[in-house]
Amino acid sequence: MKKATFVVAVLVVIALLMACAPAPTPVPPTKAPEPTKPPAPTATPVPPTATPVPPTPTPVPLKGAWVDEVVFFEEKDSAKAVSMLEAGEMHTFFWGSTDAKLFAKVKDSKALRYDMSYGSYNEITFNTYGPTLKDGRLNPFSVPAVREAMNWLVDRNYIVKEIFGGLGAPRYLALNTVFPDYARLADVAKALELKYAYDAKKAKEVIDAEMKKLGAELVGGKWQYKGAPVTLIFIIRTEDERRAIGDYISKQLEDIGFTVDRQYKTAAEASPLWLLADPADGKMHLYTGGWISTVISRDQAGNFDFFYTPRGRPDPLWQAYKPAPEFDKISERLAKREFTTVKERQELMAKALELSMKDSTRIWINDRSSFWASRAELKVASDLAAGISGSWLWPHTIQIGGKPGGTARVGSTSMLPDPWNPIAGSNWIFDMTIIRATGDAGLLPDPYTGLYWPQRLQKAEVTVQEGLPVGKTLDWVTLKFEKTITVPRDAWIDWDAEKQQFITVGETPTPTLTARTKTVLTYDPNLFKTKWHDGSTMSIGDFVMGMILTFDRADPKSAIYDEAAATAFRTFKGHFRGWKIVSRDPLVIEAYSDQFFPDAELIAQARDVYPYYAQGIGAWHTLALGIQAEINKELAFSRAKADKLKVEYMSYIAGPSLRTHEKNLAALVAKPVIPYEKTLGTFITADEAKARFTNLDKWFKERGHFWVGNGVFYLHAVRPVEKIVTLRKFADFPDNADKWLRFAEPNIPVVAVSGPSRVTVGQKADFSVKVTFKDKPYAMKDIDFIKFMVLDAKGDIAVVADATAVKDGEWSISLTADQTNKLAPGSNRLEVVVVSKLVAIPTAESFSFVTVR
Repeated sequence: MKKATFVVAVLVVIALLMACAPAPTPVPPTKAPEPTKPPAPTATPVPPTATPVPPTPTPVPLKGAWVDEVVFFEEKDSAKAVSMLEAGEMHTFFWGSTDAKLFAKVKDSKALRYDMSYGSYNEITFNTYGPTLKDGRLNPFSVPAVREAMNWLVDRNYIVKEIFGGLGAPRYLALNTVFPDYARLADVAKALELKYAYDAKKAKEVIDAEMKKLGAELVGGKWQYKGAPVTLIFIIRTEDERRAIGDYISKQLEDIGFTVDRQYKTAAEASPLWLLADPADGKMHLYTGGWISTVISRDQAGNFDFFYTPRGRPDPLWQAYKPAPEFDKISERLAKREFTTVKERQELMAKALELSMKDSTRIWINDRSSFWASRAELKVASDLAAGISGSWLWPHTIQIGGKPGGTARVGSTSMLPDPWNPIAGSNWIFDMTIIRATGDAGLLPDPYTGLYWPQRLQKAEVTVQEGLPVGKTLDWVTLKFEKTITVPRDAWIDWDAEKQQFITVGETPTPTLTARTKTVLTYDPNLFKTKWHDGSTMSIGDFVMGMILTFDRADPKSAIYDEAAATAFRTFKGHFRGWKIVSRDPLVIEAYSDQFFPDAELIAQARDVYPYYAQGIGAWHTLALGIQAEINKELAFSRAKADKLKVEYMSYIAGPSLRTHEKNLAALVAKPVIPYEKTLGTFITADEAKARFTNLDKWFKERGHFWVGNGVFYLHAVRPVEKIVTLRKFADFPDNADKWLRFAEPNIPVVAVSGPSRVTVGQKADFSVKVTFKDKPYAMKDIDFIKFMVLDAKGDIAVVADATAVKDGEWSISLTADQTNKLAPGSNRLEVVVVSKLVAIPTAESFSFVTVR
């Protein structure tokens, strides 16, 4: 089966059940010159002159990036981008498209190639404030029952088929239909999908009843409230299929009596209206949301807390959410992993799915199957969830023609929609794609499994409390279990913002403290030889600064307190149990927490304290500028605080912020000051502080910005007006260029189901499942699980169970006589889902059979 056809088929079936580049070119040895022709013999023969052969040079491994430069520029039109790719004016387009006609063009082009991803999705976000807004207008979506009814009003199958040309799958739930958790909860998911299937009549009945309760009247087929039409402001994004989604849903709402104000906006135009505005102002009622998972999520237990509660984000929209008490409690329990068995987790997840549909702060529309177009000669690691732009490995693998050097030209549908700062700057994928290229990391995610591999971390030793459902896959992490994990008394557990010092466990009222996990992080022994882009050497101070800021920004007694940081911090504080620096060089840190994940690799990643913040890499001396600006109330890291103080939302790359940073840096160059000196002063010397501020001053004078990272590329130039960003290769990056080239292609299983086409009710029936990759049997050890489900003639779930392994590449499904006895005569469908350990995206297949008596 062709790649594209297979992908689409897989997604359609999954929706029913659940939802590298060439090796571096070696440098050839220098060719020896041709030997000189000997002279003609004389009476006394003269031997020919020997021609020296130069020694064969030893190839020097290529360091850092493959290409010399990457130039990003804005191109909003996907069709135009494909034409530019064919003309050689662009190497790759960092935007996943689901345009079926455009996909066909890319597949047919000899000049182009494509990668597929499955982690982006669409939803409709509601403003839940109300029932009335500040100006007295009615907001129907303040009522959970109205939001729940919107699930019945939307025909998701129509959207996938007609708007996306079949590239994707309908989505009803908070779980990605192509991630492992959906497969684990396939029976629960299917039941809810059947319950909330498209039913416009039912939607209208529910909404009519709720509108009347709110005091609205249906006059001439249009809803009115206090004599005025009930007008819904719909913020509709224009860059992709969301425009068509918005138009379709607007029509559905208009058909049941609402007046819809369709406001078409780009990302930058929409953000102040849906995300950042006070919901009480009613600048929007609905928004066409779009998200992308930047890694394959192996554990989506936190999705409910993120998408449905104020703990999810600090933005005003989220802070207006008011989930029902039971749902709120379950969401927080799942986020904190307050369960002890797989069964308990499954029960909590199932209940959360049910309650989330009742809440419906947002309704899910579809999971996208996106294609990412590139020139045929361009090689780059693409993530199965996030595509190229979301891949953490794209900076390490991008190359042209398999050879070093050159300039890669990259198009993006949006450029620089928000300011950059590492703490709370832009979270747009358009910005984060570039930002990630400028920063190194402790660990990097596998683009096919979502597990993490060490980058600057050398190893991790994870200890978990006995009985917790945790396993491990990769060799760099060790896993063991203990009955009790005691936190050392000298571990840091809290922070005194007034004294600017950490508080140890022994200094708290409960000096005897236990934790559910202990992680010993051992970093690369050469860690403190690595360089920041401005020439500064990384030090332990960069790590401790991150630990301090975790606490200080959320402490009301701090000079840089930010209310927006407090909500997420409360969740962190709920499971955090301490840090202890065991060794400074090499750096070894113990981290204690009550939070755990099913994979030990994810526990290690969550405990990593490498100075990569929420929105990018950060050195202590560059962050010192932002801290000083906040102390002076000149700038603010977060937009929420900036709006509250009526100051500039902090940027490190452009705008008025640069003048503030320049002023504060001049003072620090003249008189170096170590931030949080009572603590950081024991980790940072005066000489280091002087050198760093001097380096930063030189950097700014040369580059015109303050974005200093340590990644494979540095930020060379920013042109906000022209929407152009240029990255250049960082000469001092320590790794060989081929470090991450082992990720060639994902081993996605191919599944075939066979068995009897007719089954007699009350008799046993056996089916066979063949699992292969490139026509070779898939090893049993590489299969996580295979689950099957039987849907009867009514479309109800009759059987759910696991398949049985027979041998490599072959599994069996046996329906007992009792199970087939539950099936009425008619057509049935056997749905099978296969989850591999090598590729976290499940593969699904179905088989139809008839039951007779």
